[in-house]
Amino acid sequence: MDITFNSKIGIIKVSGCSSYIRKVDFLEGSQVQDSSENINVPSPLYTDAKNQIQEYLSGQRSSFDLALNFESGTEFQQSVWKEMLKIPYGEVRTYGEIAKLLGKPGASRAIGGACNKNPIPLIIPCHRIVSSTGLGGFAYGLTMKNEVLNIESSK
Repeated sequence: MDITFNSKIGIIKVSGCSSYIRKVDFLEGSQVQDSSENINVPSPLYTDAKNQIQEYLSGQRSSFDLALNFESGTEFQQSVWKEMLKIPYGEVRTYGEIAKLLGKPGASRAIGGACNKNPIPLIIPCHRIVSSTGLGGFAYGLTMKNEVLNIESSK
């Protein structure tokens, strides 16, 4: 089950099942027909996901209230993703800070790897993890990471 829709940062696809979100993707292209119009019986979860993401991107929402499933990651990745969920809206942490919080000082590169494998970006806020010397990386590009951080900092 999935829903695809246009947003102010591009095309977003949310996937999973009727009871939880498993993946968020940013797709290439500039426009897409909103797939929520093609769903016979839209799942409340997907309608909520679309609405919450749109509200977040317009600065009207600072957190998400959606059922998530990120069991596809390793135990370490899951621990990093859970730690990301604790970072308050509008704040950032460095890869090194997350490594220390997890009791693994020196694991900054592994934290970056877990960020890169995050299956649910935006909702699990990997964009809030930065390098000690700048933005660091982002699977969907630094322009998008900067845009999302700017949305959060302007509130």
